[in-house]
Amino acid sequence: MAQSSDALWGGRFSGATADAMAALSKSTHFDWRLAKYDLRGTAAHVKALNAAGYLNDDELGVIQKAIKELTKRVEGGSFKPKPEEEDVHAALERGLIEIAGSDVGGKVRTGRSRNDQIATLIRMFMSDAADALEEQILGYIEALSGKAEEYMGAAMAGRTHFQHAQPVLLSHHLAAHAWPQVRNLQRLEDFRKRLNKSPYGSAALAGNTLGLDSGAIAEELGFAATTENSMDATSARDLVAEFTFIISLVAIDLSRLSEEVIAWATVEFGYVQLDDGFATGSSIMPQKKNPDIAELARGKTGRIIGNLAGLLATLKALPLSYNRDLQEDKEPMFDSFDQLMLVMPAMTGMISTLTFNKSRMEDMASAGFSLATDIAEWLVRQGVTFREAHEISGKLVSFCEENGLELHEPSDEQYREVSIHLKPEVRKVLSVSSAIEGRNGAGGTSSKQVIEQLVQLRKLVGKAKK
Repeated sequence: MAQSSDALWGGRFSGATADAMAALSKSTHFDWRLAKYDLRGTAAHVKALNAAGYLNDDELGVIQKAIKELTKRVEGGSFKPKPEEEDVHAALERGLIEIAGSDVGGKVRTGRSRNDQIATLIRMFMSDAADALEEQILGYIEALSGKAEEYMGAAMAGRTHFQHAQPVLLSHHLAAHAWPQVRNLQRLEDFRKRLNKSPYGSAALAGNTLGLDSGAIAEELGFAATTENSMDATSARDLVAEFTFIISLVAIDLSRLSEEVIAWATVEFGYVQLDDGFATGSSIMPQKKNPDIAELARGKTGRIIGNLAGLLATLKALPLSYNRDLQEDKEPMFDSFDQLMLVMPAMTGMISTLTFNKSRMEDMASAGFSLATDIAEWLVRQGVTFREAHEISGKLVSFCEENGLELHEPSDEQYREVSIHLKPEVRKVLSVSSAIEGRNGAGGTSSKQVIEQLVQLRKLVGKAKK
């Protein structure tokens, strides 16, 4: 049986804490990363204590020097939590008392609880994490845009159901992977609005009676305002779930492109060549060049989704207000963020260094009768209803399949046998370039539309970086 003399609770207890209880309660192995935020919170808190008369100016000076010294020790690694200390808060309070003495250091806890502390610290962490994530997303969008510009004009087969559908520009395809990340940037921007409120001053759940200026603490910590309800502030973790959800969406979009790169790098596709710096080999097969980055991104996305699902399950049945279950909010979010921050630079590097086999992609762009829709639309322009045009185009595909022909290869007579509406002029639309450039409507795959997309993406990235 053991109980640390530095525990933040215990006066009501006469017996020692069981070792199993202490082991289960301990969180310093993951919440220590919040130490710098805890110290920043304490620095703001002691100013409020001084303003309210609970610390005189001399005591404030002592504790402020202690905070600065402890911050240096934490950053330098000379101060760490003891094995028996329950959490980051207990360890740091012990450190402050060691430096400032118990008479002054013992006053720091006045008017606050670990409940409002942790709710504030996690918001501070997520604010910095959101900034770091935004930077990675912007770099990824730049990589996609750069590669799209490099291969402007190259055609490929667009797919639905992973079957050949219609020809598109490779640049259009790459830009299609950039826009979901733009929306993720917008989600982060919106998320920050809800994040930008401080729970400090909520204490355990009901606020405090000491007249501390929570607004001043919020301003000192960089928040725009204080939270509206102390019970909600200390017990809600929807923002942690929201951030973990945004991380999950970013990862899912990476995983979708990863799936394609994995396929494109096969001999069967032959669309891309991976750069040596962003691929691995086999310990037994000398010829192998494996798309490990794409595979790991795909695999870690499953892990990240699992973190989100576990977090939501933890939150689903918690009564107001704080419950110790909430100790389980940080690890899944931390892990999701850490894993994504490993994946994103690698994905950005892989995309930036991909070499595309333009001739192979263009050869395959019209395969699988992917120009059939162009025939149907040509017939519509001749006055045929789309219902009939679709039927005629489908019959031509069937005829060509049976006779081993491409859509432009039947003779004039064979066209007439399929339908009197199929005239020799239809061959004018049966080219990949015609199919691509003809799709010039908003958001289409024509060169003009794709260039406009890339200009928009560059502007968005440039604006976000200012």
